Amino acid sequence: MNNDEKIELARRHWEQLSSYESLLRSDRAKLVAGIDEAGRGPLAGPVVAAAVILPADCMICGVDDSKKLSARKREFLAQQIKEQAIAYAYGVIDQKVIDQINILQASLLAMLKAVKQLSVQPDHLLIDGPYQINMALSQTAVIGGDAKSVSIAAASILAKTYRDSLMVEMAEIYPQYDFAKHKGYGTASHIQAIRQYGICPIHRRSFCGKFVSGQTEENASIF
Repeated sequence: MNNDEKIELARRHWEQLSSYESLLRSDRAKLVAGIDEAGRGPLAGPVVAAAVILPADCMICGVDDSKKLSARKREFLAQQIKEQAIAYAYGVIDQKVIDQINILQASLLAMLKAVKQLSVQPDHLLIDGPYQINMALSQTAVIGGDAKSVSIAAASILAKTYRDSLMVEMAEIYPQYDFAKHKGYGTASHIQAIRQYGICPIHRRSFCGKFVSGQTEENASIF
């Protein structure tokens, strides 16, 4: 495949992912924000949401569901998104709140926080997943949205790269858990570290109890 063919393929992919945005803009929703989160499944660290408003005339080749991209590609695209976006913002909900209200409610709260942090108010929200968020803005929940909407895909990339950077920082504070490698997900090595060292302050206690032999939420080892 030559360069012209690659460019044409990228253009068609961008147009396909922009169908939700194009339809909304034709219905007078000039500013469409995509919202997605990263970190629902890990045993440690926060859940992070991102909200992104892209201009109608931009095209960032390679934007896709963050799970389909390498870490290097995500970092490159995150920079492109931030440079071209009309506005973007993050919402971060830490492990303590996750334990208090559950991960679903924490994820929705992170999304709400991200939208409220935007420097301009969008006309419509495209939200990844089956749920809407608790605010008086026109919004659409899109199941599998990070593979169907360019705005949600862009948000998924920003949320993932931001959360990964936080977990790399945490790896320096708690090196025994190797957070830089697994980003807090329940890998075999991470579970083994929990069993060996107990849980640390950024672990989600409600997620980790079954891995800490003989310890309850109240008496689990804390560093």
